[in-house]
Amino acid sequence: MKDYHRWGRLGLVVTAIIWGSGFTVSSLALTHYSAYQVIALRFSLAFLGLLIWRWPRLKEISQSDLKKGISLGCLLTLAYLCQTYALNFTTASKNAFLTAVNVVMVPFLLYFIYRTHLSKNAIIGACLALVGVGLTSFTKDGVSLSLNIGDYLTLLGAGFFAGHLIYTQIVGQSMATWKIMLIQMGTAATLSWLMVFLNGNGPLNLSMPALAPVVYIGLITTLVGYSLQTHSQRFTSSEEAAIILSTESFWGMVTAMILLAEPLVWQMIIGGGLIFAGVLVTDLKPFK
Repeated sequence: MKDYHRWGRLGLVVTAIIWGSGFTVSSLALTHYSAYQVIALRFSLAFLGLLIWRWPRLKEISQSDLKKGISLGCLLTLAYLCQTYALNFTTASKNAFLTAVNVVMVPFLLYFIYRTHLSKNAIIGACLALVGVGLTSFTKDGVSLSLNIGDYLTLLGAGFFAGHLIYTQIVGQSMATWKIMLIQMGTAATLSWLMVFLNGNGPLNLSMPALAPVVYIGLITTLVGYSLQTHSQRFTSSEEAAIILSTESFWGMVTAMILLAEPLVWQMIIGGGLIFAGVLVTDLKPFK
C-alpha cells in the first residue's frame, strides 16, 4: 500500500505540473477567445476525447454513476464560473491567491461534514502552502487587503474547488476513473456553453494559432490532468492532495519564465520554498 501511496503522490505532482503549464497556455488562448469560451472549449474537447475512446463501453454507465458524475461536473463548473466571473472585479493575482484558499478549506470542510480528525500537520502545511502561493501570486500587482465582490466570488469558487476535490476522493473509491471523467466533463461542457450563450460571446475563431492553445488546455491540462488527479486521489488523503496540487502555482511560474521569459524575483523563490515546505510538513508529519 505504501508503494500505491507513493505513486499517488507522484501522480498528483505531475498533475500540478500539467495544471501549472495550463496557466501560461490559457493566457495565450485568452487573446483569441473570451474566458467563457475557453472554459467551454476545454471541457468539450476533454469530453469528446473520452467519448471517442470509451464509446464501446458506454453501456457500462449506471444511473448511480450518472448522478455522481453530474454532481462532480456541477461543482467543477460552478468553481470555474465563479473564478472567471470574479476577474471582472478583481486582479488576476488576487484571484489566483484566493482560489488557493481551498487548500486550507479542505481539512476544515472534512471536519465539519464528516467529523474527521483535524490534522495539525495538514493545517500547518496548508497555511505554509497558502503563504507560498500568495508570494508567487503577488509579484506584479502588489498586495491589497481590501475585499470586493470579485474577491468574495473567488472565495466562493475556492469553496466549490475544495468540495470538488473532496467529492472526487469519495466517488473515486467506487467508480472507474473514465466514467467520472466522461460524465463530469460532459456536464461541465453543457453548462459552460449555456454560459457562453447567455453572455452573448461572439463567433469562435477557428484559425490554427487560436485553436492550438485551446487543444492543449482541453486534451492535456483538462483530460490528462483531471484523469490523473482522479486516479491518484484513490491512494492519498484529500488534505494531502490539496496541498500537493497547490504547487501548480509554482509550476505555473516556472512555465511562464520558460515560455514567456518572465523575470525571476525573490518572492517567487521564497514562495516556491514555502509551498514545498507545506508539502513536506503534510507528508512527513513532524508535528505529532
